[in-house]
Parts: sequence; structure tokens; C-alpha cells
Amino acid sequence: MIEYENLQKLNAPFKEAYVEQFKKVNESGWYILGNEVRKFESDFASFCQTQYCAGVANGLDALIVSLKAFSFKSGSEVIVPSNTYIATILSILHCGLKPVLVEPDIKTYNIDPARIEESITSRTVAIMVVHLYGKCCEMGPILQITERHGLKLIEDCAQAHGAKYKGRLAGSFGHYGAFSFYPTKNLGALGDAGAVVTSDEELYLQARRLRNYGSEKKYYNDVIGLNSRLDEIQAAFLNIKLKHIDLINSHKRKLAEIYFREINDSFIKPVVDSDYIDVYHIYNIRHPRRDQLREYLLKEGISTEIHYPVPPHKQLAMQGVLDSSVFPLSEEIHATTLSLPISFFHTERDILRVVEVLNKF
Repeated sequence: MIEYENLQKLNAPFKEAYVEQFKKVNESGWYILGNEVRKFESDFASFCQTQYCAGVANGLDALIVSLKAFSFKSGSEVIVPSNTYIATILSILHCGLKPVLVEPDIKTYNIDPARIEESITSRTVAIMVVHLYGKCCEMGPILQITERHGLKLIEDCAQAHGAKYKGRLAGSFGHYGAFSFYPTKNLGALGDAGAVVTSDEELYLQARRLRNYGSEKKYYNDVIGLNSRLDEIQAAFLNIKLKHIDLINSHKRKLAEIYFREINDSFIKPVVDSDYIDVYHIYNIRHPRRDQLREYLLKEGISTEIHYPVPPHKQLAMQGVLDSSVFPLSEEIHATTLSLPISFFHTERDILRVVEVLNKF
């Protein structure tokens, strides 16, 4: 069986270092917002080419903190892609704001800049872009739109650690870049973890306050905050893996190259463009008989995933909440997309086997 993912195998190369770090943190007696968090925040900010980083408990909280920092008026509108993962939508709703769905580019699966302005109203306050699957959005025209309309820009970078657009890293374009370090991410912890990055000092300080009960100084609360702090032990694990993120991304890019080279043209493959460096958190293909294809691969010993089977506007929880309009591009993507194995533990031989079976479908 070629598994889609196996976290034990994924983390096996780091096991000894993890054990040593755990002992170090355990013996330190300091478990919340200590030296490991400070080190990770400093190093991750540098990695993202930003000035500051504030660790939070998870990726959803990173998005919520990013929105809460601006104290937007209740009911204000935030533009978001119609085919994103539900967490992006939830962050907007949890802040008392209205998600406005915009269709993606059918080739890149990221929000289509050409469709954004038609959805901007007098109530629009921000655009939340999502760098889906490890490919940056087309940030040039998006930055122009935010400047032209005076909008805030938040990047959902949960799948894009190290991805680049025209030489700039995901997370460095917006007022905030929000990251998840969920265990399956290219930069994954051993549990939930997240962070926001920014180059604006006041936004950084506001994020620090919001994550810690609204407090910068112990027992003094300046704003209505959350309890959402990056755990010291998870930061310690991330400090180990951050040293290897370029290797992880490079390995996944090499596996992706095999897929690009060997998969036949009956499958729709991701687009490649010289303006982008993609990191392939997910390598997806599309096929009109996706469900039959997935079943066929499983019978041949190959496990796959679907990211994602149901678009946000079709989720039961979103009925009566999101715009009931039809989003045909989003629905087409969700009905045809299939994620192939591309983990750090997979070998080139694994991927060649996937290709061999796939091309016989």
C-alpha cells in the first residue's frame, strides 16, 4: 500500500531531535511563551521575509487574530475564494463579518483577481486570499486592487510555507500572513499550532495582545482577547523542522516533477509558471470520473484524498449563512479534484508506481 500520508514515517527523521527537545523543555519548567516560542517567532519571521511573527494555537486562530486586530464594524464584508477550506470562512464568521465568495481561476484554483472588483461594495473592508495547495495567488493585481480601494489584505498561508510569487514569499504581501502548522503541513508540528507574520510593528503588538487575553503585561488587559498561544513544546518541535523546510519543499517539488513528466494528458495537472515557486503541500489532478478513479487507485493499493469534496456554500452549516448563488467553477473543482501521494516520506519509486497505475485508468 502506498499511503497518502503517514505522520509517523514523515517525522521519523526528526525523532531523536524531538526527544532531546522534549527533555529540554520539560526540564526547563517553562511551558508557555518561553524561549522556544521566541526563537521560533524570530526565525520564522526571517524565513518569511517579514519583520515580526506571533505564535498562536492553530491556523484558524491565526486568521481570527488577523481579522480582530482591525476591529472591523460588525457586518463588514470580507472577500474570500469560493473554493477555500471551511476554516477561512469560519474565521470571518467568528469575527461577526460577512464572507463574500469570489470564484477562483479554474487553472490555478486560487482566487481570480479579475473577478474581485465586481464584488467590492461600500461595506467591503478586506480581502482574504488563500494560497491553495502550495501555490501563491497572483498577488500583483490583488495588491493593486487593495490599494485602489483602501482594503486590508490578509493571506491564508496554511498550505504555502515557502511558496513564492515573483521572488516574494507567501505571507510577506499582506497586512498579515496567517499560517497553520497542522501536522500534515510542509512545516508541521506534532499537534495544533499556528502563527501570524507581519512587518507592521503595531499590528504585531496587537496580535501579541489578542492571543494572550488582550494583555501585553501580565494581569493588565488592554483589549478583548483570546487564549491562543503557540505551545512551548510545539514551538520546540517546529524549531527543529524549520531547519529542514527547504529540504522538505525541495523533495516534494522533485516528486511533483515526476508527476508532471509522467502522467498522461487524460488528467488535468496543476499549472506551472515561471513567476511562481510552488511547494506542493498538495499535488492535485482533476478528472471527470474522480470518484471511480479514486476507487480504482485504492484497489491497486494507492491511497488518495480529496481536497475538498464539498464547497463551502454547499456545507450544511453554511445554509442561510453564505450567498446561495451558484458557483460553477468552485463546484467543478470540488467534483473533479483528487490529491495524489506527495509526502516527505514518499520515494521517487513510490511516485513512479502511482503514475504507472494512474495511466492505466
